[in-house]
Amino acid sequence: MTKQDLIEAVSKTTGLSKRGAASAVDATINSITKGIKKEKRLALSGFGTFTVRRRKARTGRNPRTGEEIKIGASKTVGFKPAPALKTGL
Repeated sequence: MTKQDLIEAVSKTTGLSKRGAASAVDATINSITKGIKKEKRLALSGFGTFTVRRRKARTGRNPRTGEEIKIGASKTVGFKPAPALKTGL
């Protein structure tokens, strides 16, 4: 599902115009992003939990040349689905 598909689904479900649905989807995504950045964790009951995870620095390999390269430490967002979502799949 793409963002446009999600906007169309919200529009059909709520009766909002596509512009209104797009605004609602954008506001939701922005709120989730801000919540993760501020709190380092965001839990949506019945859906799952987003958390900031740290990756350690490591050695990788350039697939083109086979040369070893150093990959620096970084942060990423992880997602753990709620039990209700897992059983519904």
